[in-house]
Amino acid sequence: MMKIKNSQITPEHLYLSRREFLMSAGLLTASSLLLSACGDQELPSPQSNGVEITAAQADGSTDELGDPLTSFTDITNYCNYYEFSTDKIAVAEIARNFITSPWTIQVGGLVHNPRTYDLDDLKKFSQQERIYRLRCVEGWSMVIPWIGFSLASLLKEVEPTSNAKYVRFETIYDPEQMPGQESKGYQWPYVEGLRLDEAMHDLTILATGLYGNPLLPQNGAPVRLVVPWKYGIKNIKSIVKIDLVAEQPTSLWMAVAPNEYGFYANVNPEVPHPRWSQASERRIGETDRRPSLMFNGYEEEIAGLYDGMDLSVDF
Repeated sequence: MMKIKNSQITPEHLYLSRREFLMSAGLLTASSLLLSACGDQELPSPQSNGVEITAAQADGSTDELGDPLTSFTDITNYCNYYEFSTDKIAVAEIARNFITSPWTIQVGGLVHNPRTYDLDDLKKFSQQERIYRLRCVEGWSMVIPWIGFSLASLLKEVEPTSNAKYVRFETIYDPEQMPGQESKGYQWPYVEGLRLDEAMHDLTILATGLYGNPLLPQNGAPVRLVVPWKYGIKNIKSIVKIDLVAEQPTSLWMAVAPNEYGFYANVNPEVPHPRWSQASERRIGETDRRPSLMFNGYEEEIAGLYDGMDLSVDF
């Protein structure tokens, strides 16, 4: 497999300067970035598939740190989804007609009760809103009101065997719908993994919607992983396969650049990316950078998972 050169992976400052250029050109407006500041209904963007956010949904909610939600417009128009495009602004339009139904997810491997779930099957799992911060390795972040259910509830149903140590996730492979998958520089389909105790943690969810609506294609429809203390690269989208395995899976980004992307991908301001610092981040919709938080602010809940580990080695 062809390795991606460092020069082909866009550095942090170019991601940020590109957005600043678009904002200054009037293509993105700062005045509508935070729903909590708006009393009126927000107009849908052309790339939001006609979904509208009502005043009842934009109720001034915040995350547990008191940070306001990122606007629906930004969440659905600034998207990391290389299967469609490496251009974050272009993803929504390219993904507009992506077919998400019918859809099945095979769950197997080292389990006692392998199953194949369709979207109706997933409705039996308790759905709830989880307001989680999303921190991307490139240096930007969002606050997103996800709709989803605990991954643990699904894993308990299939009953992992005693040999299961990790959970391997795989996204759909469909180059006809996902033109980014024609790139020879990546090992498709996208693969990610978690340690079993990470997967079973209550904060780890399978998301099926955001802002009270089903996920749009550009955000990982119809089902994606959300692990809020990890960088966004771990949050695999459009999942079609989940396997319980004994050996640590090799994720797509580990295969592309193992010196830059490790298995854990925990948000850690003390461990820099080889080409930029991770000590600060820019919240989409804000101008100034803010300090990054250990484990993305979820340290109290999950730090015990990594007791005794050297986080500069297991990064």
